[in-house]
Amino acid sequence: MTKPACPKCESTEATKSGIVGGRQRFKCKKCGYHFSVAKVGREVDTYYVIKALQLYVEGVSYREIERLLGVSHVSVMNWVKKYGMKAPRQTDYHPTYKILNQKELAEFFQNPQNVKGAGLMVTELGDKYMMIRWERFKGG
Repeated sequence: MTKPACPKCESTEATKSGIVGGRQRFKCKKCGYHFSVAKVGREVDTYYVIKALQLYVEGVSYREIERLLGVSHVSVMNWVKKYGMKAPRQTDYHPTYKILNQKELAEFFQNPQNVKGAGLMVTELGDKYMMIRWERFKGG
């Protein structure tokens, strides 16, 4: 069995340090951090992590990302923290989005008016596509 890598310093020098919640606990010899190995079957596919981080940077809220991807908003917050993501401060623009199938997306792009004067991003979302565009906040 290969020894697990420390999540803090990535050293593979670890010793067994008891069992917590039915899982083996380890202590890193290099930095002293206690950790457990990842639970089998509970890891979120990296596809969803990347999509969540993309949406966060585009200005979509944690709860909205939760609704779109079906992953906990707390998980999204943890990924943002883990990977040191920073979303630019939104002042004049806010993102709006639509979920479209391939046919709807093709029809959208056939109308030149739909793509004029707007920041627009399309990203794959499972078997559909998410189109994000930026609209200027309407001032009072």
